[in-house]
Amino acid sequence: MKDVTLKLSNVYKSFGSAERTIRILNGITLELRGGQSVAVMGPSGSGKSTLLHLIGTLDQPTSGTLEINGSNPFSLAEPDLARFRNRGIGFIFQDHHLLPQYSVLENVMLPALAFEGNNTNPESRALALLERVGLSHRVEHRPAQLSGGESQRTAVARALMNEPSILLCDEPTGNLDHANAESIASLLFELHQQEKNLLITVTHSQELARRFEQRFELRDGVLHQNT
Repeated sequence: MKDVTLKLSNVYKSFGSAERTIRILNGITLELRGGQSVAVMGPSGSGKSTLLHLIGTLDQPTSGTLEINGSNPFSLAEPDLARFRNRGIGFIFQDHHLLPQYSVLENVMLPALAFEGNNTNPESRALALLERVGLSHRVEHRPAQLSGGESQRTAVARALMNEPSILLCDEPTGNLDHANAESIASLLFELHQQEKNLLITVTHSQELARRFEQRFELRDGVLHQNT
């Protein structure tokens, strides 16, 4: 469902105990829709990854609400939340997190195999994605046989396997040289235009951030929109 709506209302996130609490997010309010591209910047430790984890339903707010398509995903039982996340949210990390024992094709197919009924023909979808990211000649290779750029391209294909309405990227070019970083950035935007998802990326790269239609900076737990 690519006409997704994402709404955060006065979201706080703290860690620690009653004796020592560290507040990371300090009243985040944000509303986004499918088709938009958003970059979030900020210094290390500012809470960028924490914000991404909340949006991806990997963690819950301490207070405030997060709604996807008007519903609170955290009201779901854990198995249903896992299925919701698997079907609707794609993740790309700085480290590709490919499973070394599986081939490129198998790694890309994994999200479709996690739950029954996800995709009637996962191999066909995976092969089509690998062709789109330029890796149709590497389908039987293991991750150890890939370059850094090829590994990240595989991770991009895997993240899109279930046609997620929200694609979350945490420093997707952070471990790549300039040429591969440019290539991955261009690929992300090309596929974003084709898939019409909501693309949210955390990055330290000003060069990458400038390519997004909306840019925010996270400072002192507060999200500031850059013009």
